[in-house]
Amino acid sequence: MSNITIGIIKEGKIPVDRRVPLTPDQVKSILDLNPSLEIKCQRSDIRCFKDEEYEQAGAELVDDVSDCEIILGVKEVPMNMLADGKTHFFFSHTIKKQEYNRELLQTIMKKKIRLIDWECLTNKKGKRLIAFGRYAGIVGAYNGILTYGKRYNLFHLRPAHTCFDLDDLKTEYSKVALPKIKIILTGGGRVSKGAMEVLDGMGIRKVSPAEFLNEYFNEPVYTQLNTRDYNTRIAGGIFDRDEFYADPSKYESSFLEYAKKADLLIAGAFWDPRAPVLFNKEDISRNDFKIHVVADITCDIEGSIPSTKQPSTIEDPVYDYNPSNDRVEEAYTDEGNITVMAVDNLPCELPRNASEDFGKEFVSHILPNLLGEDKDAIIERATITQNGKLTDKFSYLQDYVDGH
Repeated sequence: MSNITIGIIKEGKIPVDRRVPLTPDQVKSILDLNPSLEIKCQRSDIRCFKDEEYEQAGAELVDDVSDCEIILGVKEVPMNMLADGKTHFFFSHTIKKQEYNRELLQTIMKKKIRLIDWECLTNKKGKRLIAFGRYAGIVGAYNGILTYGKRYNLFHLRPAHTCFDLDDLKTEYSKVALPKIKIILTGGGRVSKGAMEVLDGMGIRKVSPAEFLNEYFNEPVYTQLNTRDYNTRIAGGIFDRDEFYADPSKYESSFLEYAKKADLLIAGAFWDPRAPVLFNKEDISRNDFKIHVVADITCDIEGSIPSTKQPSTIEDPVYDYNPSNDRVEEAYTDEGNITVMAVDNLPCELPRNASEDFGKEFVSHILPNLLGEDKDAIIERATITQNGKLTDKFSYLQDYVDGH
């Protein structure tokens, strides 16, 4: 199946997203290895790489990619740009029955499009093969430190989106001069690993959860908390990971013991709505609740962190949460407030690096299955619609499609 045409679509969603599924260098290497393959690139004035770079890499610049068998994008494709009967790859944000994308999925089915969602591309064990999580973590942790510095007028960092790339961002690390604060990072996946790159790069020492709770440090430190560290069995006994993920209602949060010691929370853990929240709004008003800055990378609105009331934007990344009236206020207005960074598209702040990592994973894990045999049914498992119908795995979306 190597004699096909792949199209790179112009991102059409607003606000503008400058990321790409493949960089020009990756396009060149794909074409070098697959001479019978053709790659077309829809002209775009918003990408983090120029049209000319794609042309020099061997792609054909076009105004329309609807004649390509396979069309690659990042965000949801506007309905008027969807190509009838073709294969579209993008983050569709439909698998949780997101109300705002119901019409998008209905249109995809009417147009008999084969929709493959990046989020659903996993190995046999269910681990995602391609994602922007690392850069969400990198930018989220950086923004968290930037926000803390700004709230207490300690230092000023350039916003991540004004840096050319990650190397440029790292030149800001030397400006960071933190007092002996304690930082919590939640999660154990790509997001938290990206966040740790930043905290380690800034020279902030990592300590164990037990040390974090019980020891005094004469320098800034951070600890990484996994689910077992802040969820306790209601009936007593030891934490059972399989039990927790199967039925989190048997657990309650013990996060408050950490909140009494921490100054900054960087939230990078996936949260299941059935699971306990980290803390509630009443907890924030306690005298011993110390956290006053939250960088919520997960950005679950009204989710596990009550101060995350709304997403923020790259241009306006921070707001204050007033626990006394449960309302959002202008950032840095009251020392009793929690200052919240909840940008919901963090990887867009370093689009060149984020795109490079994403494209690398596409070339190594996804492309071989597209051009040859679909080993381990990687493509098949991620296919939401085909020939105007939902695939068996995603048949649970039928009532959502039907408007119920």
